[in-house]
Amino acid sequence: MAKVTGRDEVKRYIAAIPDYCRTKLLPGAARAGAKVIAEEARDRCESDRVAADIVVKARAVTDDTIRVVVTVKRGFSYSLGVWLEYGTAPHFIAAVGGIGARKLNQKLKDSKASPTLVIGGRPVGPEVFHTGSRAFPFLRPALDVKEAEAIRAAQQFITNRLTRKGIGPDDMDDDQ
Repeated sequence: MAKVTGRDEVKRYIAAIPDYCRTKLLPGAARAGAKVIAEEARDRCESDRVAADIVVKARAVTDDTIRVVVTVKRGFSYSLGVWLEYGTAPHFIAAVGGIGARKLNQKLKDSKASPTLVIGGRPVGPEVFHTGSRAFPFLRPALDVKEAEAIRAAQQFITNRLTRKGIGPDDMDDDQ
């Protein structure tokens, strides 16, 4: 009878494939697709500051779900990104934080103090009316335009790592 060697190694290798796919292969493919969309979003963004802070985040939500998000880093760039993506409605800006126009006017009548907004080095008064701004969307249009290319990038990532010879080496994960 022939002697078989390496059976245990083959079983371990085959048993490790689903875990490899769930923890490395599919998140990497999702990131590869999201990078295409992020690059398009950077090109479409009106603000260099916001464009520089566009990031790709990938994480496993459950064992069978991976969530990838193309967003702007937290901080002031995030606020600018929201304003650019959706625009702003007309609104008042008051010198006293957290107080609306009506309460601010009442407070000014009751006291002799006069908080003043300074814009561009010039005082403009206790409040100013901002006319709002139109939206300059960059994230959603990037997804709409580059969706097919992102899918191709994810597929290419998988194809490069799963071949007829087996699973590609981990050092191929250079773009993570």
